Amino acid sequence: MSSPTPDALLGPADVRELAAALGVRPTKQRGQNFVIDANTVRRIVRTAGVTADDNVVEVGPGLGSLTLALLEAAAHVTAVEIDDVLAAALPATIAARLPGRADRFALVHSDAMRVTELPGPAPTTLVANLPYNVAVPVLLHMLETFPSIERTLVMVQSEVADRLAATPGSKVYGVPSVKANWYADVKRAGAIGRNVFWPAPNVDSGLVALTRRAEPVKTTASRREVFAVVDAAFAQRRKTLRAALAGWAGSAAAAEAALVAAGVSPQARGESLTVEEFARVAEHGAAPAQHEEPGQQ
Repeated sequence: MSSPTPDALLGPADVRELAAALGVRPTKQRGQNFVIDANTVRRIVRTAGVTADDNVVEVGPGLGSLTLALLEAAAHVTAVEIDDVLAAALPATIAARLPGRADRFALVHSDAMRVTELPGPAPTTLVANLPYNVAVPVLLHMLETFPSIERTLVMVQSEVADRLAATPGSKVYGVPSVKANWYADVKRAGAIGRNVFWPAPNVDSGLVALTRRAEPVKTTASRREVFAVVDAAFAQRRKTLRAALAGWAGSAAAAEAALVAAGVSPQARGESLTVEEFARVAEHGAAPAQHEEPGQQ
């Protein structure tokens, strides 16, 4: 096996040259901002704790900046790319720049939200530079679909990073915070400047690290049932839970009964509850018909 060459990673000139050759112009629609700094992608791989034992899944590899750095460190990398041109070009980029690792790479040309299985070994790690508009739903979908993922590191808009890592009582604690915490322990893992991207975004980015819970949340309620309570609680943030959960429970009185049974004050608001408390409310909750509401949005 050949070892990685020092110039295997993409620099600013490489990224622009590759994009020009492919006729690629980053689109706002897909939130495309390509990383052009080799030190940044190495830092992401290091922060993610990727080792030679890891099978990594990467969402949205783009031109391959992060993919190459992941391949230098991991046992195997599977990249999920929705863009036709980028998906077609990525295997050739890998073969040209890291020929000794090309057999450790697999490409899935698909929308990440539709992926239900991956080729090769089960993924142990998720690493991704996620566009703002789909960051939370993609993250939750991957964590739900692939329980083998033990560690995750995502780069997202700084505001989204704050929301994902927020704890109860925080002003930005909300649906993403609770749902991410259903699967994992979540924390901020650093900031990323704008100048490492092309084109440079008009917002800052942040890293979020998620470590899969060793023990799932203890509850007799299903994930969908718990997420339905979470969605209802934050749909009207300023209302007390007695009022906010009235639609979910069938009436304000039924919501109050469920809350009291769960040991939660009916006058509390959603932003004060832990995921475990939401689960307790779900256990005492709504009629079966309302339990069918999809939990992930």
